[in-house]
Amino acid sequence: MSKQEFIDKVQSKWISRKLFVFLIGSVALFTGELQGQDWVIVSSIYISLEGVTSIAERMIKARQGNSGINQTVE
Repeated sequence: MSKQEFIDKVQSKWISRKLFVFLIGSVALFTGELQGQDWVIVSSIYISLEGVTSIAERMIKARQGNSGINQTVE
């Protein structure tokens, strides 16, 4: 297993990649490596992606739940 594969495996168990990018952006902001305006962009993207993901998951669950209602037993 390469170093990159190991890091990906460990990181995927503990934290989502979107949150990981958000946390790195936050650390970079507080260490002075990232400007406040850039951090706002990173955080907005993170919040938007989380919202879209949540909506998509709810829609999929709703469709799966409704598909069983229309089926008839013969």
